[in-house]
Amino acid sequence: MTKKQTYLNYIDGQWSPSLSGKLTPSINPANREEIVGYVQDSAGPDLELAVSAANRAKGAWRKLSGAARGDYLFKAANLLEARLEDIAETMMLEMGKTFAECKGETARGVAILRYYAGEGMRKTGDVIPSTDHEAMMFTMRVPLGVVGVITPWNFPVAIPMWKMAPALIYGNTVVIKPAIETSITAAKLLACFDEAGFPPGVVNMVTGDGEVIGGGIARHADIQGITFTGSNKVGKQIGQTALARGAKYQLEMGGKNPLIVAEDANLDLAVDAAITGGLKSTGQKCTATSRVLVHASIYETFRAKLLDRVQQLKLGNGNDASTWMGPCANEKQRNTVLSYINKGIEEGASLLFGGGIPDNEDLKNGYYVQPTVFDNVTSSMTIAKEEIFGPVLALMPFDNLEEALSLANDVEYGLSASIFTQNISYILTFIADMDAGLVRINAETAGVELQAPFGGMKQSSSHSREQGQAAIEFFTSIKTVFLKG
Repeated sequence: MTKKQTYLNYIDGQWSPSLSGKLTPSINPANREEIVGYVQDSAGPDLELAVSAANRAKGAWRKLSGAARGDYLFKAANLLEARLEDIAETMMLEMGKTFAECKGETARGVAILRYYAGEGMRKTGDVIPSTDHEAMMFTMRVPLGVVGVITPWNFPVAIPMWKMAPALIYGNTVVIKPAIETSITAAKLLACFDEAGFPPGVVNMVTGDGEVIGGGIARHADIQGITFTGSNKVGKQIGQTALARGAKYQLEMGGKNPLIVAEDANLDLAVDAAITGGLKSTGQKCTATSRVLVHASIYETFRAKLLDRVQQLKLGNGNDASTWMGPCANEKQRNTVLSYINKGIEEGASLLFGGGIPDNEDLKNGYYVQPTVFDNVTSSMTIAKEEIFGPVLALMPFDNLEEALSLANDVEYGLSASIFTQNISYILTFIADMDAGLVRINAETAGVELQAPFGGMKQSSSHSREQGQAAIEFFTSIKTVFLKG
């Protein structure tokens, strides 16, 4: 058997093994017998080295012009683009998405880097009239300092890029802790920054256990800002820890996203949106459609069309071009999905399709779960309330838009939502009354363009926004200047 490669931490411009020498295997979720490679199982002393390096580098990095910092990002973007297929393949092997999806995500990472490289030439302040006619008053944006970046496994290129790129362009240095499941993908991303010539200490990566490294980032006195995407439970722990020591924090967490199908909707488009929004990437998106609310007059027709389409979806390894849906990212995630499915059955929902592990012989070594559709779901059921993060759709009928919006808003989350209708009155009411940070009309719930602000309401986030020009709000502080000769 060919020996699998070991990937190192990246600290102070050098590739470094963990001080303990401990390693963690990265497992292919499509074939649990395949080890993709090994990553560092780091501990507190490794994180300390990374933070110290970032702290030393922050002064010189912030003094560079935005244009100069942008040049580094442009170089990293070009390197990522040149390695797009290799990094996409690594992503597929580590977390199970289809190769086509992985290529699309990696291309998005390139676009994010180029977008923020250009932001280095934009204004970072405003001139404000002073009551003193002999004085000048203006604002300027200043970096936080060292930013800790904690990212999940479901988007192992896009999410690190949409956090790191703005952090860097606005003058911060970075310590990233990627999800352990996709740390090889992260190492290949960091290689692009290394070869782009970023000064030592500006970008650092430490892999390891979430509580040890992620918790260490939250607690570290020399980290001035923390940006996190992941579960509500962990996010709240990080937020509380950061708050206690006065650090700035940004949390993007869960969703329980509704798709509303009005009586005048184009049913074929709505069915397609429910399937792609809810089941693509095995439902492992924070913006994935989880609840499908359908007007009673078209409910049976919609359900029949949906089931016909779902039954045709092909499960399989992401390297097969005919595969539509891959496995769950790991065994724990599959067990979580299956436990929610069982909970739905126990609480009285009707299982229309799926609900278990496929019995195909060629899928037995992967963490596969069937795409699943429930009927007769009420708003009090667990599968209508809690985020599943798997390929499970809950169908719920409604009689009028007021009822649909009441059902849609009857959860603790408020990340994304969509409606299918041609009725302008419905559209305007939906936009006004839907409690979600992202509302989409005649489109699936999943997805947001990189130049637009992204974030949730209620328990879905800490109410800050990522991406687009809104990112400057988190990664900088405002300094007000009063100047008089």
